[in-house]
Amino acid sequence: MNSDQFELTNMKCVILAGGYGTRISEESHMKPKPMIEIGGKPILWHIMKIYSVHKINDFVICLGYKGDQIKEYFDRFDFTPWNIQLVDTGEDTMTGGRLKRIQDHIDDTFCVTYGDGLSDIDINCLISFHQKKKSLATLTAIHPPERFGVLNLSGDYVTQFHEKHAGESSWINGGFFVFEPEIFDYLQDDSTILERMPLETLAKEQKLAAFKHNGFWHPMDTLRDKNHLEKLWTSGKAPWKIW
Repeated sequence: MNSDQFELTNMKCVILAGGYGTRISEESHMKPKPMIEIGGKPILWHIMKIYSVHKINDFVICLGYKGDQIKEYFDRFDFTPWNIQLVDTGEDTMTGGRLKRIQDHIDDTFCVTYGDGLSDIDINCLISFHQKKKSLATLTAIHPPERFGVLNLSGDYVTQFHEKHAGESSWINGGFFVFEPEIFDYLQDDSTILERMPLETLAKEQKLAAFKHNGFWHPMDTLRDKNHLEKLWTSGKAPWKIW
């Protein structure tokens, strides 16, 4: 095993799974958003499978809203070879605050993603890109549906965030981050929103790289999104099923 393979197989993935999921309240009033099922499995399971196929099996899951249901799920089944740490990060904590709360679980380069987005991204290529750029942080830039705000890019670095204008061909933050532990210096407290001051500051400092992914990416923000992902899974052609 070479050194790169060793680093990948020992890398942790932090999953932000504590939000309220208000835009998909038809289901999130009963269960946390990451537990909403696609093909009979929680979307959280699908996300973990994406990382696992790339030999990342060490997970830190940030719990919040209805976190007990996530705990109960992982208590019921054997998820070998996954090593799963469940951390209560508070119901009202923002994304940056959730990361700040799990700082003690991190001592090296690590992955972070949201608990509601699926992609056919090559995680190994993402990590290799991050290492090559020697950046403090890397996000995955994807071409968005119309409703998202966008990123300004200069080469492989983020320079600014702004609202999308009609007809604009652009990139957005698709999650699937790689961070160095120094990211915690940019996180203040529970009120810190990762996507605001921390990432905006890193962009201004040219420490935020952008890994451009042109393949499949889709969030599960609404019931319409959930139904779309379910339809893809049922068809047997779910693009994110790379295992």
